Amino acid sequence: MRRIIGRPSRSIIERADETEGESPFLCLTVFVIVPTTSKELKFLRIAYLRGPNIWTYRPVLEVWVDIGALEDTPTNTIHGFYERLVGWLPSLIEHRCGVGERGGFLQRVKEGTWMAHVLEHVAIELQNLAGIQAGFGKARQTSRRGIYKVAVRARNEEVGRAALSLARDLVMAAIEDRPFDVATAIDDLRQKIDDHHLGPSTACIVQAAAERRIPVTRLNSGNLVQLGYGASQRRIWTAETERTSAIGENIASDKDLTKRLLQSCGIPVPEGEVVEDADAAWEAAQDIGLPVVVKPLDGNHGRGVVLDLSREEDVRAAFAVADAEGSGVIVERFVRGHEHRLLVVGDKLVAVACGEEAWVTGNGKDSVEALIELQINSDPRRGVNEDFPLNKISLDEDPVIVLELARQQLTRSSVPADGQRVLIQRNGNVAADVTERVHPDNAAMATLAARIVGLDIAGIDVVAEDISRPFVEQGAAFVEFNAGPGLLMHLQPASGKKQPIGEAIIDHLFPSAEQQGRIPIFGITGSQGTAAIAQRLATLLRLAGYRVGLACRDGLYFGARQVDKRNAVNWAAGERLLMNRLIDIAVIESDAALILREGLAYDRCQVGIVTDTGGLEALADDDILTPEQLCQVLRTQIDVVLSNGVAVLNAHDPRLVEMASLCDGEVIFYATDASLPAIVEHCSSGGRAVAATDGGRVMLMHGKRATTLNTHSAPDAEIVATIAAAWAFGINATLIRIGIERQEPEAVQFGKTNP
Repeated sequence: MRRIIGRPSRSIIERADETEGESPFLCLTVFVIVPTTSKELKFLRIAYLRGPNIWTYRPVLEVWVDIGALEDTPTNTIHGFYERLVGWLPSLIEHRCGVGERGGFLQRVKEGTWMAHVLEHVAIELQNLAGIQAGFGKARQTSRRGIYKVAVRARNEEVGRAALSLARDLVMAAIEDRPFDVATAIDDLRQKIDDHHLGPSTACIVQAAAERRIPVTRLNSGNLVQLGYGASQRRIWTAETERTSAIGENIASDKDLTKRLLQSCGIPVPEGEVVEDADAAWEAAQDIGLPVVVKPLDGNHGRGVVLDLSREEDVRAAFAVADAEGSGVIVERFVRGHEHRLLVVGDKLVAVACGEEAWVTGNGKDSVEALIELQINSDPRRGVNEDFPLNKISLDEDPVIVLELARQQLTRSSVPADGQRVLIQRNGNVAADVTERVHPDNAAMATLAARIVGLDIAGIDVVAEDISRPFVEQGAAFVEFNAGPGLLMHLQPASGKKQPIGEAIIDHLFPSAEQQGRIPIFGITGSQGTAAIAQRLATLLRLAGYRVGLACRDGLYFGARQVDKRNAVNWAAGERLLMNRLIDIAVIESDAALILREGLAYDRCQVGIVTDTGGLEALADDDILTPEQLCQVLRTQIDVVLSNGVAVLNAHDPRLVEMASLCDGEVIFYATDASLPAIVEHCSSGGRAVAATDGGRVMLMHGKRATTLNTHSAPDAEIVATIAAAWAFGINATLIRIGIERQEPEAVQFGKTNP
């Protein structure tokens, strides 16, 4: 048997670049923890760590678990525990755990491990089975016997909490040899995902952003998402972007206006006429020429559209259906062919799906309604939410189907003869990918049409016999435009190849491969002088011409304006800063408590400053009791420095000097003594350092070269750290000197005096 002990460690391979989740202000509750003696799993406290933290870069749910008397009862001492666990969750075989191979975790269970470890893996697997990937987890024993910290990847807080609760119930049932309904538990978790997680269309865009290492912030409980930070950000709302024109949306919703604009530019559209009543509809149908289509003037997604009408009674009935769906009705020439959905993103046609009619075949016994359930809705591709490429057919919700049946002299209760084919639905079944068959002329016409309407992302419905032939050769027609189109038919086609829609939308918003939607972020961590450094640095950056946002213990600042006087060393304040589109540089103060209890407010920073490894006594409630443990917390600030960024570290602290090797980017040491061995050794190897010297001077050293800055008074550690951070960002020495001289030595003027 091997107990999980020691502090959590991290490496580059544990890093991830995606973030999601809401951002409410968090409150901290301090618990007095008394270990229990019962055989149960008791949750003592739960924290959602939204940003980079002691465990990983990614959002995790951390729970403190008291396993009580189970500390003396590892898994191999409980009769039947292994068999019950594997019987309920056989997919745990895929968990490698510390063994490093398939079946590793189950090997640990068989040999004997502790229940907190089992809780971790069960919570992960329940999320996986419910359809939300959560591969990361850790369990670590605290200094208190029987109490563990368990961290589990949680893309959404509510879903993560539900998974942990269900995992505890399952583990306790396995311990006590009680029944447990796994299927119901997973269904409950799926409902939580449906209620709280991003929809599949938005999720595919977010995943593509993560692959480009673009920061992601969820702005509401729905699908409004910010990609990037500050002035470099972009926003999406499902398949709409901040570039989606409101005028274009209004044009697309008006079918008659859309047709007139397209027709004026040579795009083929069916002839049509807006009508006021059923009499006018039949008159227009005769003028246009039968058969015709009757549809809502401002509808979408095919609702209320009735096709291939040749009889007066059918046209009149179709008018009533269409009129109920929109604010007007249009009658158009019917175009024969297959319905196609063309997805245009920016100036490219990125996906095309083809539709098919829905039919049932009678057996002489079942009604039409029963046949729909047996032959159509039983298709696993059909469902009631976005997870399915095709919708279930409901006679109660779609009057067009009822009208279609009436045209065949049938009702829902009719029993078709054996072998009789009944047409149920002519459109709305677009799910077969045909992107690779599209003729280039058709692709060019689709992108032109999107520009004419004014949509950057458009779902265009075209009726054509053959998508591989030019539209103009076959009498094809553009029949509908959709702003904010559904993407699932392209992401999960019923047949054909899945298309990289998320990647296309991200490339549209961030055209250059180097663009990541980032602004320079200065992260400052430690227990001494961090607020003063943040204030001084923000002032200096403003003097350099940048629009600076500052979050520190003195408050929240946008430029020189203080917008919140409360302590802004918290995740929510940092998020507020990074949401501001007028900010092109952010200075954010953090501390060890924030990293432990919420995580950093940003995923990466350009410059990371660590002032010291003090303040241990304030972290006892977090079970951080030794300097080594504190260093594991503070290294988070170094871990998040970009590869082209700089860590600015206090050379007077030996532990920070040792941490320098963990930085992916460059390291600049700072000190009030230029003769420190760490400074001398670092510069001798070609590194950079900033140190104070006698006479109120500061030396900017790079290898054997040095530049001297004269200041009005003897510079303290805070001034030296500020100079080092500014130099790390590339501000020239002259501007740094002017900026430092303009600031009072005892206080920093940044919207107010800070005594």
